[in-house]
Amino acid sequence: MSAPRKLATILAADIAGYSRLMGADEVGTARALREHRAAIDPIVASHGGRIVKTTGDGVLLEFPSIVAAFECAVGGSETHGVRASSRDGGGVMTESPSPLTMLLFRHTRRREFIRLLGAAAAVWPLAAHAQQLERTRRVGVLTQFAENDREASQYIATFRKGLEAFGWREGQNLHIDYRWAAGDAARMRTYAAEIVDLLPDVILVGSPTGLSEIAQATRTIPIVFVQVADPVGGGFVRSLANPGGNVTGFTSFEDTMSAKWLELLKEIVPQLTRVAVLRNPATSSASTYILGGLEAAARSSGIQLTMVDVRSVSEIKPAFEAFERDSPDGLLVMPDAFFSADRETIIALAALRRLPAVYYYRYYASSGGLLSYGPSAIDLYRRAGSYVDRILRGAKPATLPVQQPTKFELTINLKTANALGLTVPPLLLARADEVIE
Repeated sequence: MSAPRKLATILAADIAGYSRLMGADEVGTARALREHRAAIDPIVASHGGRIVKTTGDGVLLEFPSIVAAFECAVGGSETHGVRASSRDGGGVMTESPSPLTMLLFRHTRRREFIRLLGAAAAVWPLAAHAQQLERTRRVGVLTQFAENDREASQYIATFRKGLEAFGWREGQNLHIDYRWAAGDAARMRTYAAEIVDLLPDVILVGSPTGLSEIAQATRTIPIVFVQVADPVGGGFVRSLANPGGNVTGFTSFEDTMSAKWLELLKEIVPQLTRVAVLRNPATSSASTYILGGLEAAARSSGIQLTMVDVRSVSEIKPAFEAFERDSPDGLLVMPDAFFSADRETIIALAALRRLPAVYYYRYYASSGGLLSYGPSAIDLYRRAGSYVDRILRGAKPATLPVQQPTKFELTINLKTANALGLTVPPLLLARADEVIE
């Protein structure tokens, strides 16, 4: 197959020009297609296509081939009686009565539409190739952080730099729409819907909560995730090796990490016997998946775990007030979108209670937390750029295996350790990737 034929092709469904050519009711066709978007989406997807753009004039559809476009338009292989509009003579046609088929038959002349597709087949590959090269591609980014978060700005800069290495540059052949949820679940839901409505070529999402909202909003737009611990358990992908569907990406958890957190906390607090675990019990949260390995590691170490459930920012302070009664020896903070966004509050409360705490990502330690051990978020965003590039060039998320973290970081904040009156063992300091003094 020649290179141009591998590229996506565009079905001429710009309703204004399309309807004038066919002598159809332009306004009626555009309105009908937009109003029946929910019904049309899965039909287009079943033929390997997607809705590229919705405008006041109607919709623009994209398919992998002229054959797929034709089959979607005329309705597939099953035959049922469908009555055409009076424009087509009012006869009965033997096509599948899908919403898309009915709408096209109602507002166009069927024979002229088929004749148009046949004539277009000869020039389609060249036109599609030119459009692939000239069209500015659109990427949506939904992040759990606030827009002024310095760490998050580094992640996005790394992601953009990765795309630039593959030839994608903002303002030239790439447009990126950013949404910053700042750990707010309601805002995450709103922004997910906004991004999907923009119909980007691919969406990058950086949290389990954000992925849950985006995945519910679209089954067709390609999605690349980062900082998601359990995409299989969350129902986002079929398996790591074969994701299926429209979602793939980079996980943020490896099985040995849970035991490592307790080991590190025990090294810095030798008398450790009781540990509080700050977590969001929501099913989309990473802590749900991580908990099993953490409990097994605690049992083997003789450490008692106390789960402290926090579902919103407003519940963080009361959770720490409860520590006055329970008096744990240490604290583990599970990864979660609103924990990350409000990490300075958590770090300050841990310092106020003089509670040694271990965190998931480096940005906790760099913000004043005692110690962090986990995957390099910078590395995950860098690698995500390669998947976004491949999808922009025609790869399908279903065929891109979900990848696990390969780079881990141990960061120790020595200033915080001194403030808590803790002595960090020299061997632990020597193992650290970064020591903040």
